[in-house]
Amino acid sequence: MSQTFSPYNQTKMNDKMGNIFFSFQAVLIFLALPIVSSGQTGDLRLLDWEPESQLVVKETMIYTPSYPVIDFHNHLGDLENTKKYLEEMDKARVWKVVSLDGRSEDNFYKTHLKESHKVSKDRFLVFFRPDYSGIDEKGYGMKEANKLEEAVKLGVRGMKISKALGLTVKDKSGKVIPVDDSRLDPIWAKCGELGIPVVVHVSDPVAFHTPIDKYNERYDELGAHPDWSFYGDEFPYSKNEILDQFHRVIAKHPNTIFLSTHMGNLAEDLGRVAGWLEQYPNMYIDIDARISELGRQPYTARKFMIKYQDRILFGTDTPPDAEAYQVYYRFLETDDEYFDPAKSHHQQGRWMIYGIHLPDEVLEKLYNKNALKILGMLKGGNGNL
Repeated sequence: MSQTFSPYNQTKMNDKMGNIFFSFQAVLIFLALPIVSSGQTGDLRLLDWEPESQLVVKETMIYTPSYPVIDFHNHLGDLENTKKYLEEMDKARVWKVVSLDGRSEDNFYKTHLKESHKVSKDRFLVFFRPDYSGIDEKGYGMKEANKLEEAVKLGVRGMKISKALGLTVKDKSGKVIPVDDSRLDPIWAKCGELGIPVVVHVSDPVAFHTPIDKYNERYDELGAHPDWSFYGDEFPYSKNEILDQFHRVIAKHPNTIFLSTHMGNLAEDLGRVAGWLEQYPNMYIDIDARISELGRQPYTARKFMIKYQDRILFGTDTPPDAEAYQVYYRFLETDDEYFDPAKSHHQQGRWMIYGIHLPDEVLEKLYNKNALKILGMLKGGNGNL
């Protein structure tokens, strides 16, 4: 039976053929998918992902800094490596290094002083670490303060507080000792009396105090080092509470110089750090182990470091290594873009950093002038710098 042609019938036929064509295309695309994605296994763990950047940018190698360097934050307690440390310092034009490992416990600070000075009497400075084990004893604060005074007579040049205070160290009652525990007041006061600085590390990066979940920006780092996490009921004080404890100590002891490590222990929020510097004239900060944070906010970091150039010290928190120092120099002195900071300390987060090309007068203060000013406050002038 013949069919009469009409535009309506032709349109229906075209629609039908079109549907068949697009259905056939969809089948072909579906069948091709395994071929397209055959190179992806889908089982790569985030912890194993090590992407190589394809970005082509300027690379400036700074082997030695513009000015001699005083590394105000380091750990040289492995005394058998002291000669090696000095060799690496010479390669990188590092003038002096402060070791924060002069523990009061077992009088290790005496051994540290002796062994370091065997290698060089003027290139290594040792800082005292108080022992909290006797904090429940009557007169603890004065006893430890007197021990600190004796240590300074022997050559110690400052005191160090580790992040254990406020986080994990406990008294006999089982309570975590807060940073502003009154039993420590005689020690803070003694530092002011002696004219020595107190280097204070409290809390850790913000991400270490938050849940280890998909929102944590350092998830893979904490996955590799779960013991670096300070989130949970076992830690009674939050990061902000610990910082508040520390700042109450600074306010209570205006005659003592406090150096708040790791960019004020809050490199992720330089606005708040600026507020503290404005509020506490006896507070200084250092950049150690935080160029990974500073370098991802280069505009803010540069403005901040220029404005507060008289209050910032150089430090690395990494046993002397020429390559590690060179990453710091590149960050501070160049305008290089998108480079890996991992060798400066270790892999921190997944981001690259940008140089902040500081002016010469700021670099000189950061590298040595501010440190010399603080070390020069020592009462009685115990030896040459």
